[in-house]
Amino acid sequence: MRYRALGNTGLKVSEIGLGGEWLERHNTEEVKEVIDCCAANGINILDCWMSEPNVRSNIGKAIKGSREKWIIQGHIGSTWQNGQYVRTRDLEKVKEAFEDLLTRMQTDYIDLGMIHFVDEAAEFDRIMNGEFLAYVKGLKEKGVIRHIGMSTHNPAVGKLAALSGEIEMILFSVNPAFDLLPASEDMNRYFAEDSYEAQLGGIAPEREELYRICEQRGVGITVMKGYAGGRLFSAETSPFGVALTPVQCLHYALTRPAVASIMVGYDTPAHVEAAVAYETASEEEKDYASVLAGAPRHAYSGQCTYCGHCAPCPQKIDIAMVNKLYDLAVMQEEVPATVAAHYAQLAANAKDCIGCGGCEKRCPFGVPVVERMEKAKKLFV
Repeated sequence: MRYRALGNTGLKVSEIGLGGEWLERHNTEEVKEVIDCCAANGINILDCWMSEPNVRSNIGKAIKGSREKWIIQGHIGSTWQNGQYVRTRDLEKVKEAFEDLLTRMQTDYIDLGMIHFVDEAAEFDRIMNGEFLAYVKGLKEKGVIRHIGMSTHNPAVGKLAALSGEIEMILFSVNPAFDLLPASEDMNRYFAEDSYEAQLGGIAPEREELYRICEQRGVGITVMKGYAGGRLFSAETSPFGVALTPVQCLHYALTRPAVASIMVGYDTPAHVEAAVAYETASEEEKDYASVLAGAPRHAYSGQCTYCGHCAPCPQKIDIAMVNKLYDLAVMQEEVPATVAAHYAQLAANAKDCIGCGGCEKRCPFGVPVVERMEKAKKLFV
């Protein structure tokens, strides 16, 4: 296992990490099997955003006796209320949930105290200028958290965090489907050369800017959604019309500036082995660029690539984000709680669509946006 500096925190994290979300589906023994396999393969960082009590307890039991070997990303603002996950800024509930995290994880400190799920600039401002940040900074002063982080899916919020001087690292969604601009008439131009800079050439400008700012300012990035919910593993579901392997997805994220570790979700030890295979993979096995360069030209027709060309929406719907969450949701048999929560927190969503069709006229790939808004409205009820 290779280890990387997490920005300026002084921490060295395994470049393959453990994202705990899928562990909610498993019992105590199964969770321990996965975590033991991670430890045996040199993984030393885990993310626990989940507020569900059992999974917190199961992770705590699994790392008991080896707590000092783990770097834990624990989220502040993720709560369990009336039997379900609720993101909140209500400090009374936030404090109760954070104390619960410490108790169930059987620890008296969290390495990375993550301000949970901030996707809008207005909310970022409220957090940074109010009692929420004051509470988080107080935790750091007491040593209950060692570093302050933030999780976001929005590059604009990520940029604000990186420039704030208060946020030391961010958890951000990174994968080719989210990053890359749509194909021009010749997609090969994005991957014409082997240089690192050439590989950055097709990234959406606001995301490329975020990565560079983080690199320049020493704000480390840990990655969520590295596999795009599994969408990239199938030619039928991939927006590129070609399938990528786990190793190729990991290599894409690990070659972005400032990225230190990918928080991969695992159901079984076999899933762990599939991810850590990256450490011994050949350059040919890691090569995602050639695969994408060979994607069929028609692959984008009717497919949302989250490029944002559909904007602006008169109802202020972030159409690209709604489409992204819809696509992630339909990849699973049931809508994942975290995806539903992200959707519910949008200032405007599919139910606000008036069907004007302006977005469809601007879409370069003929995506039936109005139809997809109807589908999203029915899915996220």
